[in-house]
Amino acid sequence: MDRLALLLQFYEEDPADAFTRFAIAQEYLKRDEPDKAVAFFEALQRDEPSYSGTYYHLGKLYERLGRNDDAIATYQQGIQISQQQRNLKDLSELQGALLQAQGLGFDDDDD
Repeated sequence: MDRLALLLQFYEEDPADAFTRFAIAQEYLKRDEPDKAVAFFEALQRDEPSYSGTYYHLGKLYERLGRNDDAIATYQQGIQISQQQRNLKDLSELQGALLQAQGLGFDDDDD
């Protein structure tokens, strides 16, 4: 059984498990099925807003799909959640992603 099939089986057994839903979205990304990934990420964000890891990955996916305004809004929501949780790692990643999405970030290639 492949990884996605196994994750979908876990999802059927416990559709509320945030980690399983996140892993399914990631697996759809690996399979280049962004529409399915977006659906899982958006549902996870809606149903489990405190699952802070969702915001970075959903924002990056929005950027990839050319939905920059959605990406910025997602990063901003994630920053608020991370601040409330005092999750400095996610906060830092989201702040950096927000700056880049807004065109204010630094490129590593600018030497």
